[in-house]
Amino acid sequence: MTALPPPSKKKLGLVIDLDTCVGCHACAVSCKEWNAGGFAAPLTDERPYGEDPSGVWFNRVHSYELAAQDAPAGGGCGVADAPQPAMTLHFPRSCLHCEQPACVTVCPTGASYKRAEDGIVLVDEDKCIGCKLCSWACPYGAREYSAVEGVMKKCTLCVDRIYNENLSEAERQPACVQACPTRARHFGDLGDPESAVSKLVAERGGVDLMAQLGYQPTNKYLPPRPRRAGQAQADAPQREEALDPQALPTVLRWLDRVLSR
Repeated sequence: MTALPPPSKKKLGLVIDLDTCVGCHACAVSCKEWNAGGFAAPLTDERPYGEDPSGVWFNRVHSYELAAQDAPAGGGCGVADAPQPAMTLHFPRSCLHCEQPACVTVCPTGASYKRAEDGIVLVDEDKCIGCKLCSWACPYGAREYSAVEGVMKKCTLCVDRIYNENLSEAERQPACVQACPTRARHFGDLGDPESAVSKLVAERGGVDLMAQLGYQPTNKYLPPRPRRAGQAQADAPQREEALDPQALPTVLRWLDRVLSR
């Protein structure tokens, strides 16, 4: 079985904000596009235009409908104590580059390994025999098997991009982070408490996914902020605002006359 390196001071990873993720799948598509020609290429698709398409994706986005919740018994004074309305939660899922990755220690050939210099977990496809032990050991479902190539594949954290000196400094981040339109994804060194991502995790109460398993994932999730039910506001009488047309600019006064016909 494969041994783990000593814990590294540098821990590169992602921070994903579940409050601002809108489930647009831009991260998944950009990931697929970049990695189809990069370190772990190709990312094969089978029957892409058929009735039952399948393929390899490093990043997948799942959407869940959360039911409304009543305020907790006993009351309170914060927003979190108020009734929570129903909401849709979008949950991006990819490799978490764990500090204690079971997918590495279970690998019989050393194909799955963790880099000592930055903590990134990778797969050496030349050593992989496609036994799928790593996918069975990973509780996060982050490993994907390529039936075409007969090997396991996973998120590389765009290792061929973040260290690419031919790219500008601003572009040396994972493709999913670069593409996110709502800035729900952040990249940096989570081993440095003074880094922007570490401060964001501290401020927002970032959490480990399934922390009780003890794999110590590097990637963190920022929980969605509490929503207000808004029922009291909806039930309150609406104050009618009076509009003085003469106080408007000339163009808006003309527009008001045209739309009022």
